[in-house]
Amino acid sequence: MNAGDIMTRQVVTTTPDATIAAAARLMLQNRISGLPVVDGGGNVVGVVTEGDLLRRAETGTERRHPRWVELLIGPGRLADEYVGTHARKVAEVMTDDVTCVAPQTPLSNVVSLMEKRHVKRLPVVEGKRLVGIVSRANLVRALVNTLVDQGPKQAASDAEIRDRLLAEVKRQPWGPRYSIEVEVTDGVVNLYGSIMDERERNALIVLAENLDGVKAVQDHLAWVEPVSGFVIPAN
Repeated sequence: MNAGDIMTRQVVTTTPDATIAAAARLMLQNRISGLPVVDGGGNVVGVVTEGDLLRRAETGTERRHPRWVELLIGPGRLADEYVGTHARKVAEVMTDDVTCVAPQTPLSNVVSLMEKRHVKRLPVVEGKRLVGIVSRANLVRALVNTLVDQGPKQAASDAEIRDRLLAEVKRQPWGPRYSIEVEVTDGVVNLYGSIMDERERNALIVLAENLDGVKAVQDHLAWVEPVSGFVIPAN
């Protein structure tokens, strides 16, 4: 699945010459936390978000530094902060170093970019022209649609369930392949054996729940505390 498959095509935008008040009003009216900034040709030139409007002189939230700190950070940064708290136009507060993606960008790359840049949305462009936007909400919506489309699980015999579960445990880098045993009766998976990390318990349960034919999972795993070697049985 790519960015173009899930992006919002009707994008609310603003322009560099728009006022801060107009941009803030657009965000509130459309219940969004950021706006791509486009020029007259529809090219992305920046982005303005709620974060750019948090520290404002009007709300008394501008930064106030002790005198000694002002001497350390210098007049350049202080001037930059002044612009952010007193600016009247979008161009004066927007971020112009914008990370964009193409419609063909895989969703795995989209998520990696969001995490790396600490952003909630990415403009989708062809060349520099804005054609959509992909946000965290789009990703959650795609997840919901995928889960709904999966439909009911297929039937499987107890032996097939056991074989598939053990094969999947072996495939996972965290899988405790040598210390667990699995029994399956009428679609109910029983997990026995030991784990060295308590987090493996939930991972094994989730793994089993995702297999076709599984009706329930019973946890009988014991946790071996790695430092002391104490065995803590399942609840």
